[in-house]
Amino acid sequence: MAPQTVFEHPLNERVRTFLRLEHLFEKVDYFMLQYDSWATRVAVEALLDVTAVTARSDLKTDIAKELERNLTALNRVARQPGVDQVALERVSRDLERALDGIAALTSPIGQTAREDDFLKSVGQRSSIPGGACSFDLPLYHHWLVQSPERRQSRLDYWLQDLRPADTAIRLMLSLARSSATPREVTAAGGFFQEALDLQAPAQMVRVALPGGGGLYPEISGHKNRFSIRFMNLESRGKPTQTPEHIAFRLTCCIF
Repeated sequence: MAPQTVFEHPLNERVRTFLRLEHLFEKVDYFMLQYDSWATRVAVEALLDVTAVTARSDLKTDIAKELERNLTALNRVARQPGVDQVALERVSRDLERALDGIAALTSPIGQTAREDDFLKSVGQRSSIPGGACSFDLPLYHHWLVQSPERRQSRLDYWLQDLRPADTAIRLMLSLARSSATPREVTAAGGFFQEALDLQAPAQMVRVALPGGGGLYPEISGHKNRFSIRFMNLESRGKPTQTPEHIAFRLTCCIF
């Protein structure tokens, strides 16, 4: 099968926040392991974005509630015939460990990084275009030329009270993505819409298209319904909706 590109769209604010944090954590993890100082700069910028998103006072409660909702849903599934009990117990243990990790946090998520004077100075200057260059922040420049191991150690320190949230969010999003089977549907004239079951509210929708094509989806929606417009990527000018019928794979993630 040809490789596919998957586009995701959250259907509530909680999942929207989780997807943003997942994206930022993946960015931090990718760049922090590289030796180059420019990669470390990107990791720090992503970490500063994480601290901004996690500054919400209710985030810790939201994550705990979502973990508990997932555990409750699994308990209901466990009573259904044909369920793989071994796999179910494994996932339940993962959720319980993630919940314990969140409960064990004695301070707000990301407080270590948010209250670090060094990171604060980098964040303040980074809001100015080019403001984090060497003559503006000589201390930052000095740190960036230290050994990769030393930079890695400092990044690990800043991330220590963010990791429980990272683990929980990735686990919950993984469960949501695997909670439904993709189905083949067609967007007539490049447009598709569907009402959602309010008794089993979807968390997000996923649209899969063959990779390398000239189309991409614009998705909008909420808990009641969603719509998708397939757009042509033009070499010049604004993208336009395709008039063609587009076959694609759709997943409504309800877990």
